[in-house]
Amino acid sequence: MEKNNNWVYTPKKIDVKRGIGYGLTDLMGGGWNNIVSGVIFVFVMSQGINPALAGAITGIGRIFDALFSLFFGSITDGFYKTKLGKKFGRRHFFMLLGGLLFMVLFPMFWISSDNWLYYLIIYIAVELTIAMILIPWETLPTEMTNDYNLRTVLSGSRMFISATGTAIVFLVLAFLKHMQNPNAYLITGIIWTIIFVLAIFISYRSTWERPLTKEFVEKLDSQPKLSLGEFMKKTVDDYFSTFRNKAFRQHLGIYLLSFTGKDFYSTLLPTFIVVCISGAKDDLPWTLQALSIIGILATLLAAKLMITHGPTFLYKTSYITIIISMVGYVAVGIFDVKNPVMILIIISLFYQCGRAFLEFTPWNVFPFIPDVDRIMVRGDRAGIYAAVMTFFRKSTGAVASWIAGILLAEIGFNSKTMTEFANTPESVRHGITMIFFIGPVVLIAWALLLAWKFKLNKQTHEILKNEISRLENGGKKEDVTPEAREVVESLTGHPYEEMWPDEEHSLN
Repeated sequence: MEKNNNWVYTPKKIDVKRGIGYGLTDLMGGGWNNIVSGVIFVFVMSQGINPALAGAITGIGRIFDALFSLFFGSITDGFYKTKLGKKFGRRHFFMLLGGLLFMVLFPMFWISSDNWLYYLIIYIAVELTIAMILIPWETLPTEMTNDYNLRTVLSGSRMFISATGTAIVFLVLAFLKHMQNPNAYLITGIIWTIIFVLAIFISYRSTWERPLTKEFVEKLDSQPKLSLGEFMKKTVDDYFSTFRNKAFRQHLGIYLLSFTGKDFYSTLLPTFIVVCISGAKDDLPWTLQALSIIGILATLLAAKLMITHGPTFLYKTSYITIIISMVGYVAVGIFDVKNPVMILIIISLFYQCGRAFLEFTPWNVFPFIPDVDRIMVRGDRAGIYAAVMTFFRKSTGAVASWIAGILLAEIGFNSKTMTEFANTPESVRHGITMIFFIGPVVLIAWALLLAWKFKLNKQTHEILKNEISRLENGGKKEDVTPEAREVVESLTGHPYEEMWPDEEHSLN
């Protein structure tokens, strides 16, 4: 085996500074998700493109992205066999290539055009490029260390950097819109590109991969080789098997409904504020979105409440706060409040706190989910569950924009002529208000109902872990306590007798 002595295979001390270096890529990760849900739809409509077509851009693009992501992970896994993979690293090569492509493609999206197909093609290219960066990047904590605490240092930094990315996106756009710059979107796109590319390349040089030792390569080579058809069948079987897990079904439902509701808000807020609020200027929506910076502090509070009160409390607090905020937004429009800016700022601060809780909770609940699966199949399938969550989130990530665009077109909204309160018919304003309110509230309320019934928390997880430990140490299933039986059955949705099979297997 060739000796690999370049920096990409040289481990270094992992500390907070190194964790920040790794996590900086999530400036782009967190920022991009908010650009998709909160900016692209409005920008494309501002070019005079029909709302239904504007919404379809992100919808179609995310479908391509979801399918690409399904296979790209396995491509990076096997890239160590190539000369490029050996020289640059099987993960880092794609981070480097993706960073260079992003630097070229991303500014191109913000060029003015009345060609819908142009935006669709560029958007798909950008989505695939970002997936090319994020998929290998997300594997790096596993590559860099086997130590759980050190991996936590690396992964933990992502949460706060992602929140910072959200704030940066809207602060930059709000500033340029406030300055009435006619090229605000293009200049903002260039600034975003510079910030994100610098972050990607800092992460690229701050991280490393597991050295390609003879033993490690032999381990990689020993993994079963599957044809494309076999790989697809196994992937589909694995994905469907996760839905036998009741706790996961509930968790995925809460996750998708709440995040799609949040996307509905982000997509329609600019149109609602400018068209339905008397006297609102076109920079106000971005100022309100920039208040997401409070989410950094709210995330710190959420981390504490997660420990002291558990996920269900966070879900309830988040969703009720968001629903109340939505009532506040609509009330400002209905009652035609004069000088509404301060009231909207207060409402938006409450909303952004609720949003921060919403985004924090699901991925902090997720580590408990594979343990429910473990007692069902007697195996470790955390990667499959993470892949399912990511796949379905990507698949539904732009649904809100697509539906919102179709609904705006149906009520007769014309993005060329209806650019402010005064030149928009009252019937269209009422229609926008209804769509803006009903979309998020219905989805968030549905998530709230699921969260109310969600039983996986610190206490039930502890009982579950103790039962798994007892069985692993040779304990008999017939000796289960009534409390453990009740918890296992409520979390899995299956009779206890079906748990902990004699051999590891998947429930299909």
